[in-house]
Amino acid sequence: MTELTSMEFHPRPQPGEARPWAFPAPSRGALDNGLTVLRCHRPGQKVVAVEVLLDAPLDAEPAGLDGVATIMARAFSEGTDKHSAEEYAAELERCGATLDAHADHPGVRLSLEVPASRLEKGLGLLADALRAPAFADGEVERLVRNRLDEIPHELANPARRAAKELSKELFPATSRMSRPRQGTEETVAKIDSAAVRAFYERHVRPATATAVVVGDLTGIDLDALLGETLGAWAGSPGQPRPVPPVTADDTGRVVIVDRPGAVQTQLLIGRVGPDRHDRVWPAQVLGTYCLGGTLTSRLDRVLREEKGYTYGVRAFGQVLRSAPDGTGASMLAISGSVDTPNTGPAVEDLWTVLRTLAAEGLTDAERDVAVQNLVGVAPLKYETAAAVASTLADQVEQHLPDDYQATLYRQLAATGTVEATAAVVNAFPVDRLVTVLVGDAAQIKEPVEALGIGEVTVVTAE
Repeated sequence: MTELTSMEFHPRPQPGEARPWAFPAPSRGALDNGLTVLRCHRPGQKVVAVEVLLDAPLDAEPAGLDGVATIMARAFSEGTDKHSAEEYAAELERCGATLDAHADHPGVRLSLEVPASRLEKGLGLLADALRAPAFADGEVERLVRNRLDEIPHELANPARRAAKELSKELFPATSRMSRPRQGTEETVAKIDSAAVRAFYERHVRPATATAVVVGDLTGIDLDALLGETLGAWAGSPGQPRPVPPVTADDTGRVVIVDRPGAVQTQLLIGRVGPDRHDRVWPAQVLGTYCLGGTLTSRLDRVLREEKGYTYGVRAFGQVLRSAPDGTGASMLAISGSVDTPNTGPAVEDLWTVLRTLAAEGLTDAERDVAVQNLVGVAPLKYETAAAVASTLADQVEQHLPDDYQATLYRQLAATGTVEATAAVVNAFPVDRLVTVLVGDAAQIKEPVEALGIGEVTVVTAE
């Protein structure tokens, strides 16, 4: 029998100390043409993300042309003075880049992702789109037709229909926020290439724009690349547009968008609250997460786990427009869907959750789980350059300091249970909520009226 030889055993590896993490800090600069530049070196991120923010907000759209900002944003990638639409798409594909753009209340944003090894080419294509977009008649006409085709599908979607109605209810008719962000059939149908170019020439210029560049910049002379590409974009000087104050009516009431025969009811309950410049924001984020931010939140525990009314209900705060002088605002909302027969009981139980929260407050355990979920997993959320660039762009768009996100995580971790309770109770007062229900009015109107949460109005779905 062969004698077993002794084996050499090594001690088990021990975990090292966790390294502290903070949201990446950018450096600031500017090009000769006035373009503000934020850059952030992220070693290992070989796909570079670039965000360009244009001071072309929706409230700058001409009267009767709602949606022209969206059409302009989509048209940036439809040809330049150097390439046709097909050639431009081929050039992007050839260098492995993607270019997206969208318009929202604060302005228009273009998002480029490109391998670091092809950054020069990608920045050149982005600069061409900004510097000399073609806005060809045929391409703009096609984009308008595409947008007109999208609108009926959006109106047929209960969640989108509810959002449209809530905006209409909350904001005065004179406010751009009361109308669909991408325009209506009536306004979009009036848009042509001349309207798009006029909007571009009036609002798009480097002096009021910002570019955010995030990724592994090792060995890249970014100053030279930016100077040769985005630095060649010329434009007249300009000042940022003044931000009009946001006004809203959150008198408690219910609007039912009638969908006869609907087997489910879409719920959207909301009001307007403070933006990120308000001191209450961190506590409001924490409290709102406890209320409806995850599967273990109070709303889900009651409406999903205990009662089985829904697959999920969420509470959230979404910045609409931000300003340091207090004229900004956010949308505070609760959304979800329930089966039609249980619409009344579900809404009643939702209000009971809110009233119980006001009477008894959050628990320390709820607060601790929320902090862990919001702060503890932050490094995973920002693993990609695109995620970092998007958040930095949000900060610029909302007129926040460059260290805002890092400071927010420290504030969340330091927020106590009492503060979070007070913030979420103030965010969702039971008598100051506008409730939109998209469903079968014949079945849900009477039980909802019986709850006494506000006057009930029925409107016809388009």
